[in-house]
Amino acid sequence: IEGAADDEHRAAHAGEPGAEVEAPVLVRCEVEHHVERPARARVGVAAPRRARRAARAAAARRLRLPPCPLLHRTLDLGTFDDVKAIFAALVRSKSPYSQQDREDVASFVSQHRDHVAALLPEAIPSKENLAVLAAACLKTLAIPDARLDGFVRTATDVLRIAVALSGGDVSLAESTKFGAISRALRRRMLSWLEQAPNRLEDMQRWSGRWIRLGERLHPGEFAARFPQTAADFAALRAGRRADSFNSRIEAALERSDRAQAISLLRERPGEFARRLDVLSRGDADVEATIAAFAEHVEAVSTPVLLQAMTHFRHRGAPRDLRIFFPKGQVANLFAMPDRVAPLGADTAERLAEVCERALLLRFSALPSLGACYLDSRLSRYLVPFSQRSAAKSLRTIVRGSRLPLPDCTTLRFFLWWRNGKTRVDVDLSAAMYADDFTCTSILAYHNLKNFGAYHSGDVVDAPNGASEFIDVDLERCAARGVRYIVMCLNNFTEQPYCDLPECYAGWMARRTPNSGEIYEPATVIDRFDVASDTIFCLPAIFDLAAREVIWSDIALRGAPRYVNNVAGNLAGVSLMLRAMTGLRKTDLHTLFDLHVRARGTRADNIAHADSVFSMERGVTPRDLERIAADFM
Repeated sequence: IEGAADDEHRAAHAGEPGAEVEAPVLVRCEVEHHVERPARARVGVAAPRRARRAARAAAARRLRLPPCPLLHRTLDLGTFDDVKAIFAALVRSKSPYSQQDREDVASFVSQHRDHVAALLPEAIPSKENLAVLAAACLKTLAIPDARLDGFVRTATDVLRIAVALSGGDVSLAESTKFGAISRALRRRMLSWLEQAPNRLEDMQRWSGRWIRLGERLHPGEFAARFPQTAADFAALRAGRRADSFNSRIEAALERSDRAQAISLLRERPGEFARRLDVLSRGDADVEATIAAFAEHVEAVSTPVLLQAMTHFRHRGAPRDLRIFFPKGQVANLFAMPDRVAPLGADTAERLAEVCERALLLRFSALPSLGACYLDSRLSRYLVPFSQRSAAKSLRTIVRGSRLPLPDCTTLRFFLWWRNGKTRVDVDLSAAMYADDFTCTSILAYHNLKNFGAYHSGDVVDAPNGASEFIDVDLERCAARGVRYIVMCLNNFTEQPYCDLPECYAGWMARRTPNSGEIYEPATVIDRFDVASDTIFCLPAIFDLAAREVIWSDIALRGAPRYVNNVAGNLAGVSLMLRAMTGLRKTDLHTLFDLHVRARGTRADNIAHADSVFSMERGVTPRDLERIAADFM
């Protein structure tokens, strides 16, 4: 396949007869193999056919690179059994749904409601997922009333379902404007509340939202039928509060009465696990704490045990920042200086062992895996504890995971967007940092080249769609002391990305910087949608020393201090870089190793394995639904 300069590059050099530009020539090496090779073309001057043939022949003779296989993946038509298997895995998932998962569940329920009831498990482990599923079923009457009633157990479950019916955030991180509710559904929701334990305590956590929901439910109209619920709504409106479980725990800790706190926490083992660190600090009776937790550890959910085990494994490691991922549809990250009181190394190890033993015992009750092959590279990928704010991409992975950089000399970042109701100016930038997190350079519309990196230039309007690119020469950047490159997307005109009809970005692996070819599909490593409710996001961090990509998918919500570009957000970018590179979370290798130890044997040869956990075969890091449903 031969190619001259592409149309966009030709248009960029219009009016420059005879100007030389780089244009791609794909030289055929063998069947279904090709390599990319730049060749010279003269824009505006028609070269004779014989000269073009000679140029192609010379380019082929100069070629010394080995042929690159055309990577492909075979796509087969799915069967209805495949669709049902995907839905069944989603409803068993212990991780909150991503936006794509929510759409898939709603689509299946609306199109195949007669099959929903048979695919439901005895319990739905994630409360957020329950709300999404229940809302879809209530709209389509997909399952019997009694079956759904068995899943709804707390007042917060009812609130989440009401939020889901109104199209809101079921994590409850943001407020929701409730829509109209039919009379029959109001009676049903009030009946759920009447049966819920600790009803007023749960309602107090979200008192403002319950008051607004009460305006739709009209509990006073059904006071004779649901008297306790009507009384609790009246107490909320009057501002009367009851002592909550957490307030009693905090009061006991404030008095340094750890025995009383432990006695209360026995009632809620999940909360016990979350407060283990606090209960074990200082001059605490560690033996009593460990013994009490060990008695109730079997009631703690698997995700909480995994996170507690990892926390105590790394408790003594030095760190500058404490990192928090709050709930919500937008991927935020909070970081603060680490001032937590130290914990004895022996205490931390013993607490981690309690969690590990409980996990091994739990996994041993599952079906045998037989001989298992476990790929060590899985330690780069994290466990999907929460995907609620994950962006849609070619390869969906967990935030904080590390992907190996492809074998290339140049990375090309790309951005595509199209105007919404008004003009939209999205800027693609790259912030470069040294090993000590010192910012060495910024590549943006105001600084188009540096360290062998090139920016395509600023596009300020995209009525028919527009792109921006950044080419990064990896060797030259590393030679100038650049360790990290942070890819940044900033909407200069300040419309949230969720309001744009189209916006996506990604990166390609290239061989030559500043080359003329624009979108070559074979070189695209990843592409993702930019659709969050923010104007500034950091999709990925590139570690040149480790030759890894740290998938970050983080949004900055605060307004820039000076000017709305990457320079104005540099403090936030630097903080996010330090936080993501120091992240310590449970990885997939640790999770799968627990399963292998509990219900299988280790196989060194993949050909002799009954179960495979690897990058390409068996269970891979991209099988997030299966991991969340069957291994967590």
